[in-house]
Amino acid sequence: MILPKEAELDQIPELEIAGFSEPAAEVGGDYYDIMQQSDRIKIGIGDVTGHGLESGVLAIMVQTAVRTLLANNETDPVKFLKVLNRTIYDNLQRMNCDKNLTFALLDYQGGMLRLSGQHEQLIVIRSGGSVELIDTIDLGFPLGIVSDIADFVAYADIQLNSGDVVVLYTDGITEAEDINGVQYGLDRLCEVTRRNRQRSAAEIRQAAIADLRQHIGDQTVYDDITLLVFKQK
Repeated sequence: MILPKEAELDQIPELEIAGFSEPAAEVGGDYYDIMQQSDRIKIGIGDVTGHGLESGVLAIMVQTAVRTLLANNETDPVKFLKVLNRTIYDNLQRMNCDKNLTFALLDYQGGMLRLSGQHEQLIVIRSGGSVELIDTIDLGFPLGIVSDIADFVAYADIQLNSGDVVVLYTDGITEAEDINGVQYGLDRLCEVTRRNRQRSAAEIRQAAIADLRQHIGDQTVYDDITLLVFKQK
């Protein structure tokens, strides 16, 4: 219910954006959102530990807190993630809940992408076919574990050019197993998006999900699956 609708994404002029999210249970713990503030675009993606009701409640808390911070025009990544983490931490303490989440925040403006927060590696497929992986391990800390993460937060800047593709995902994709227990893996996700880089963001998303489903086959899916693709026009 809280994921962005295609009509919203179509109104963003500089990027083609396509998202996909499928929970493993009735309620999922994956979260993503795309928000436009004048000439800036904010993209958030998070993965709550586990799945089910508690994880879904936490994902909704994150979505609301992120949008509140944006409505208050908070742009500094350290302050943003510090306040977001403290809000989530305090709520988890009240709930007596041991869950946490990885979370990455992307700030896009005029071809420049600023990435902060700890999540899965960011995939950048350049229009010429080269693949870049940006590790986020040193850009933040999982939310909800400790009360203050300000000392852990940093950011990385990535220049995007026309035709470049950025892929965000949760580990429900890379760790999805086939019937023999073989994981789908990051390399395969990179390769399928690289092969389809000249297609639209929606077509890249479709190709990646089809390839993932082919890998999984009849195996049970145990984790939420989320994929977000955006392409510089």
